Amino acid sequence: MANQETMRAILISSFGPPETLTISHAHPKPSPPLPGFASIRIRAFGLNHAEMHMRRGEWAESVPISGIECVGTITACPGGEFRVNQPVAALMGGLGRTIPGSYAEYTVARVSNIVALANPGEKLPMGWADLAAIPETYATAWTCLFRNLGLEKGHRLLIRGAGSAFGRAAVNLAVEAGAVVTATTRSEGKVKQIKGLGVAEVVVEDGLGLPRLLEEGGETKKFDGVLELVGNSVVVESLTLVKRGGRLCLAGWLGGLDPIPGPEGGDREQGFNPLLQMASGVQMSFFGSFVFGEDEFPLADVPLREIVIDFTMPYLREKMTVTMRQSIEYRLQSATI
Repeated sequence: MANQETMRAILISSFGPPETLTISHAHPKPSPPLPGFASIRIRAFGLNHAEMHMRRGEWAESVPISGIECVGTITACPGGEFRVNQPVAALMGGLGRTIPGSYAEYTVARVSNIVALANPGEKLPMGWADLAAIPETYATAWTCLFRNLGLEKGHRLLIRGAGSAFGRAAVNLAVEAGAVVTATTRSEGKVKQIKGLGVAEVVVEDGLGLPRLLEEGGETKKFDGVLELVGNSVVVESLTLVKRGGRLCLAGWLGGLDPIPGPEGGDREQGFNPLLQMASGVQMSFFGSFVFGEDEFPLADVPLREIVIDFTMPYLREKMTVTMRQSIEYRLQSATI
């Protein structure tokens, strides 16, 4: 009979490569939750780039049990926000950073960082492993598209870095919303996959500048919105692709974390200067999923339950399955870099 006071967990034994992760078969379970928190029996969890940095000791905060997201069932919730055995998703709110994360059989999370996926006893529309590929990528993509960018049907949208798990989630949501999506990738091998998600156009970036690859009738295309996932290294260039009144959301760092370089011809190390590098009438914002659960960014704002249901409809199921498989493969590769 299993010890009811212990659980299995994957621990960061020391900072370094994946080999530093060890499995404990008798790690203490989390203490019973206080009001404002709930305990979760974890059924599956996703892997994320952030966890790779935590494992290496490159993150400002980390704890021995990593993992910033999971899906599972509620085992206790003193405040009554969720019911016992209710299927939920949880992400961020310090998971894996300041409190034990999802690489275990149980965790405790803030209720503001938990969202219900179904009622207790209700059959889920997909398995736990598939569900685990959704929370972080889809919650972040949905917020960027529909809160930061204000995406609407018919909008022309550029997703820069669409070959990533995050990018593919954004493509799925944007296409389903009726946007006309142009997607970019740095890999020829991903073009067919991305086209299969329903985008209007896929552009393979060559590192020599995107605007010249978007010329149409002698002029560079402009977009209602740009979701910038490559990051600081190209965001100034992306700003030139936003039409007047349009929006850009910076939400990724596929191109690295170096600061935004300053104006050409000046001291580049002085950094970004909006007066010299940003077009008038263009809005720029940033979104980082670490804010989920804060007063202004409740996770309940994201319709994760509806997203799960939508993507189990027959005409979307195949697309969603391919995206989730690619997402899982990508995230596993990322975790072992």
